[in-house]
Amino acid sequence: MNVLQAVVLGIVEGITEFLPVSSTGHLLIAERLLGLETDGPQGDGLIGFTAVIQVGAILAAVAYFFRDIVTIVRAFLRGLAGQEGRRDPEWRFSLAVLVGSLPIGLVGFALRDVVQSIDKQLVTVAVGLLVFSAVLVFAERRAVQDRAERSLTVLDGLLIGLAQCIALVPGVSRSGATISAGLLRGLDRVSATRLSFLLGIPALLGAGAYGLKDATASGPGAPGVAATLIATVVAFVVALGAIAFLLRLVARFPISAFVPYRVVLGLAVLAGVLLT
Repeated sequence: MNVLQAVVLGIVEGITEFLPVSSTGHLLIAERLLGLETDGPQGDGLIGFTAVIQVGAILAAVAYFFRDIVTIVRAFLRGLAGQEGRRDPEWRFSLAVLVGSLPIGLVGFALRDVVQSIDKQLVTVAVGLLVFSAVLVFAERRAVQDRAERSLTVLDGLLIGLAQCIALVPGVSRSGATISAGLLRGLDRVSATRLSFLLGIPALLGAGAYGLKDATASGPGAPGVAATLIATVVAFVVALGAIAFLLRLVARFPISAFVPYRVVLGLAVLAGVLLT
């Protein structure tokens, strides 16, 4: 992988990680368009590369929500220390985030071989983009948005965390799955989006650590340390802007606004697969 390819993939990751359009799917499409080998051992390296550069995007979320994260950690520690801390709504919120972060780690590790296999299939991306678009529309139509994020319960966290597991299928979108689940649990759109960012932090940090070895391996076709580092830094910088953009966007527009783009891209990818 050369520097230009690394920069392009970092930009794609930074833009798409937090939008409900599937960053994994976009990266696979971009890798194919850039002429990178996505099958065989080289494909395994690219899957690891994808996981690692997602850490760049998620570190942008850590920077953006640093005060919120500090508040959550303090509330969790106060709750562990005594009964008074457990009366704080922040304690319940911290528990919900913690519980919601567990399912994707457990499911992703248990099904890692299956996930690695489907992550190489463009047809899976096309199907994920098309099928899950209907879920985005359904979630918006059913949303009542009468709950703020501090009303979050442990059950909410668990259910939204389980929904995050669906995003192991490329084309679905992790943010799309978690925001949709939050809307269906009655959260307002901004709260559901912020929760999506927070749930993604441990999930993507874990995936990045697991994929580091494959991403930085040497040898023909391997992404390599330099390309991985460049793409990760680019993803971090671009994602900072994307987070601010998405939070402003969801305050005014439904997430189903992304459906036309998802459908067009899904149909284009499916046509490309069938015609080649």
